[in-house]
Amino acid sequence: MDQNPKPCPDCEGQPTVSRRNFLPLFATPKVHAAPPTPKSAAETAVKGLYDALTDEQRKEICFEWNYEQKERGTLRTFVSNNWQITKPHIRSDYYTKKQQDIAHDIFKALINPAWYERMIKHLKDDTNGAEWGAQQSMAFFGKPGDEKFEFVMTGRHMTLRADGNTESHVAFGGPIFYGHQASRVQGLLEKDGHPGNVFWPQALMANDIFKMLDKEQQKKALLMTTPRESDVAFKGKEGKFPGLSIKEMSDEQKKAIEKLLASLLEPFRGEDQDEALECLKKFGGLEACCLSFYSDEDHGKDGIWDNWRVEGPAFVWNFRGNPHVHVWVHVADDPSVKLNA
Repeated sequence: MDQNPKPCPDCEGQPTVSRRNFLPLFATPKVHAAPPTPKSAAETAVKGLYDALTDEQRKEICFEWNYEQKERGTLRTFVSNNWQITKPHIRSDYYTKKQQDIAHDIFKALINPAWYERMIKHLKDDTNGAEWGAQQSMAFFGKPGDEKFEFVMTGRHMTLRADGNTESHVAFGGPIFYGHQASRVQGLLEKDGHPGNVFWPQALMANDIFKMLDKEQQKKALLMTTPRESDVAFKGKEGKFPGLSIKEMSDEQKKAIEKLLASLLEPFRGEDQDEALECLKKFGGLEACCLSFYSDEDHGKDGIWDNWRVEGPAFVWNFRGNPHVHVWVHVADDPSVKLNA
């Protein structure tokens, strides 16, 4: 994990949950979830793309499972807010039209279809209007069909993975990142209220929960200093998490937290949603987590807390909304999983 990530250059209401069944994370029944497999749509396309690569292309973008890079450590598990995992951009002469189209199919398969247009909007906004793939790159680790393989796609405000659940213990194939800068005021700063930011409704839902808290709960939940945004390493079952324990919340507040979690998961394919929920359930569900807000970076000085996070033993979802949206996600079923160390 990048402990000192480089800043980005120049850097609707409640969502409709697309999942088949949202698991009640305050209940105790056994989870029946459907994580991705090597035969899932994205992974099938990954194999098709791998098979379509030339030998020269494979030398450039295909790596051993635990390939080490001097500046990034284990390249497969690295994540940052703005990076290219390999040099060739997807929409470039380096790849054939067929290869580019398959890469686009992988991208589409990794996200909720209801979010496709919003994802395209944020990627265009974040690259000064460039078409999808013009500033994104990709890499393979291991070989599709082998015991372990993973495909990683990166760019500004995006890290997506497809591993067919061959990477044990982690959801999403490993740590992921999403973000959006929908408008510009003095470079990195968005306009007050984050107009047009496709992820800002997630923050508004979180702030609606803050308003539901009584004064004592708000005192516990609202902290003075925002942690480093990339600080999403797991603290484990004995860890001390910032903010208000979700276990202490009322039933109504807990229902609102479940809806918030659904909105956080919603942009991604159902199989990754399922796996993330299964991981969370294994270590106590939401009741083992805390919700925190931070007052030091109140964009617009409007009392709508831009920076907040949900954290548990092996679950961190860190939302930073100032000066624009950055979201770091790390979810596993084992808190001993390390971040690119």
